[in-house]
Amino acid sequence: MKQELIDIIEQMKGQRILVLGDMVADIYLDGRISRISREAPVLVLEQADEKIVAGGAANVVNNIATLGGQVFAVGLVGLDSAARGLKEILEGNGAHTQGLFCDEKRPTISKTRIIAGGRATVSQQIVRIDKESKEPMTPAFESNMLQYINKLLPKIDGVVLSDYGSGTITGKIRTSILRHCKERGIPSIVDSRYAIHRFEGVGYVKQNDAELAAAVGRELRTEDDLYDAGQELLGELKAQGVLITRGEKGMVLFEDNGAIHDIPVSDKSEVYDVSGAGDTCVATVILALAAGVAPAQAAELSNIASGIAVRKLGTATVSAEELGRFMKS
Repeated sequence: MKQELIDIIEQMKGQRILVLGDMVADIYLDGRISRISREAPVLVLEQADEKIVAGGAANVVNNIATLGGQVFAVGLVGLDSAARGLKEILEGNGAHTQGLFCDEKRPTISKTRIIAGGRATVSQQIVRIDKESKEPMTPAFESNMLQYINKLLPKIDGVVLSDYGSGTITGKIRTSILRHCKERGIPSIVDSRYAIHRFEGVGYVKQNDAELAAAVGRELRTEDDLYDAGQELLGELKAQGVLITRGEKGMVLFEDNGAIHDIPVSDKSEVYDVSGAGDTCVATVILALAAGVAPAQAAELSNIASGIAVRKLGTATVSAEELGRFMKS
């Protein structure tokens, strides 16, 4: 079985994946505590460092690129430093960014974390500043994006819809993509934080256990509750599979043929940060499915990749080489 999974890593390389969704710039401003301000009882920080990290759908793009896929990012950005930083990161890993449309009237979605520390204190986040437009995408940008997607789709092996609730995946674009995937037998997967019910007809669904509980509208207190909810969501969305991530309890994959696969975590040691582990999971699953791998094996490999990601601080990527080394160890 281990050798089979190692072989899949090679098969994933070069698969052409379209990622559509809410591209987020995670910005970290690191400051050293200087003094208390005279203007108000607040800390004065001297900025020491600024770093931009790919977040949201952009982190899925990044993970697909580092895992060896040929990835095409599609989304909206602004005309600002966050967009420039995001493009630089993605292009640095070989991602195609021609599908990142620039709307000068809206900012790039960003989450800026202010990190403060001193010589004798541990650095910690003291505040987060979120920036995004609440206005819907204009018809002109929707039309241009749809035109780009339709031109690209015939060359694509798999599709990711990464929905963080910021409105990039409009109804018209969603319908067009899912129809194409169904007609051509192209694997698709959606990761939607707040509106999973909008994606009826998608191939595969990824949710964490809290999102699943919200989707079915009830608490999931027992294993039976979770299994019932997973099968309920599978039926409602008419999907081929629903993958539920459960933190330290691993994953459960529900397939439309009735099969249920309970996948324990690959390694419980050294869990530093779960930020972005779901993006690593989605990236691995879609690459494996695009390569023609069975859903259960795709989920198992994604579980291992996510296990590597959580041992890194912040939203992290996992490379094909890292995954291969871990499998051989």
